[in-house]
Amino acid sequence: MTDARRRPIIRRTPDDGRSTVEIEVFDEGPIDGSAIVLVPSAGRAAADFDRLTTALAGAGRRVLRPEPRGIGASTGHRDDLTLAELADDHAAVIRSLDAGPALVLGHAYGNRIVRMLATRHPELVSGVALLACGGMVPMPEEMWPPFFQVFDRSLDPTTHLAAVATCFFADGNDPSVWADGWFPEVVDGQNHASIATPVAVWGAAGSSAPVLVVQPAADAIAPPRNAELLVELIGARAELVTIEGAGHALLPERPTEVAEVVREWADRIAPRAGMRRG
Repeated sequence: MTDARRRPIIRRTPDDGRSTVEIEVFDEGPIDGSAIVLVPSAGRAAADFDRLTTALAGAGRRVLRPEPRGIGASTGHRDDLTLAELADDHAAVIRSLDAGPALVLGHAYGNRIVRMLATRHPELVSGVALLACGGMVPMPEEMWPPFFQVFDRSLDPTTHLAAVATCFFADGNDPSVWADGWFPEVVDGQNHASIATPVAVWGAAGSSAPVLVVQPAADAIAPPRNAELLVELIGARAELVTIEGAGHALLPERPTEVAEVVREWADRIAPRAGMRRG
């Protein structure tokens, strides 16, 4: 993982009286200017954004990467979770670090969290970027068995890697970069949060922030129709970019293309300190 210069722990007490939640944050790049918050896929950690962070921070953008509950130093109950609670974790990060209004980017499952964040806390969000988004079209039935295998620690490495390749990588791309880095114990809570929160609540990412949809052309888990329907739902606030030769993993498959698309969009939506629009 990138050695972040700043690694604060953000603490918040949930409204329902549960024990304090602690969120570890990798805080990189200049502190002044508009921040971008990166939220990873289901059962994955902030390290998935190492290369994207390097590109964005190197271009003068402050980058915040909160670790999900149950990963690293992040703690908090994971039973009976809702997307509202996970969104509130990220709202606490933005407020505590005086980083708002921020751009928020979610990869795969993370797109659900940032869309709920924009819904619940629009004053903290200046723009929403969604990589390999889902929620509008169910995952194909044939993908469920290999998807469950991805989070099965009892499998031998060869079978596990084959499941990772089937679910997350386009043909010809190397799935070994995601052989590790899975946190099955985190996924149950995240899945419950999705089930407990109807897509109608969070699907449109609020009603005000501009939305960038980055669709991998060969996504087997969240088919491209997801992106098309989402853009239709959001309307003029949304723009769609398709990246060829990538599956649901996207970030390790096409890191340069993703970084350029996100950097260009971020500079248009929320210019960095000292940067002129136009």
